[in-house]
Amino acid sequence: MIEEQVSGTDSQGGISVIIPALNEAESIGHVVGSMPWDRIAECIVVNNGSTDETGLVAQMAGARVIASPRGYGAAMWAGVQAAQPNSDIFVFMDGDGADNTADMAKLLAPVESGEADFVLGSRLRGIREPGSLLASQIFASYLISALVKLLYGFKYTDMASFRVIRRSALESLDMQERTFGWNLEMQIKAVQKKLRIQELPVNYRRRIGGVSKVSGNLRASMLAATRILGVFWRVRRGA
Repeated sequence: MIEEQVSGTDSQGGISVIIPALNEAESIGHVVGSMPWDRIAECIVVNNGSTDETGLVAQMAGARVIASPRGYGAAMWAGVQAAQPNSDIFVFMDGDGADNTADMAKLLAPVESGEADFVLGSRLRGIREPGSLLASQIFASYLISALVKLLYGFKYTDMASFRVIRRSALESLDMQERTFGWNLEMQIKAVQKKLRIQELPVNYRRRIGGVSKVSGNLRASMLAATRILGVFWRVRRGA
């Protein structure tokens, strides 16, 4: 059950931006404020159990804020369910300020033109600010990319959150993951379903504030890695 906290823009259009946010009060205002509002229908911030003022800051910046149970994938799915019914394209990104909204137009273009169903922004192919990615994150991306290439014949370079997908394509994937494996599940199922996939370089910065929920400490990194590998094999088995 999604608890809507506040209504935002009434703009009509085809693009909904969905941002899960857990204790991102230091950055979420900047992220929402930098949206290309002339191009999108709405920006939905999914307040994912924050104990700070993330929701209030996002609302004041112009987002529509909803609440969702804890869980990264659960927040993403809540955003999809809450999106305007006439939105046929979803943009997913993080709320820490590391993703550059200036790259959104580049990711949207192949989907809007009908050339692609799913476009992934690759931090590893773009320009990264020093310290924006840990060595462990880079290694994990290379490892998963190698496994996907070996088993499915498609070469990804990243599992970044910044991505664009057509609504009909997302619905065809039957997404089940509700934690950190959401991104990987989407990527594997997109290959399995033979979606038209593109991966484009995006620039990446250090987070504006707060602490990463995936790489902020060793325990968080290990839990995320375990979950992601579990998702890989579960999707591989078709479970």
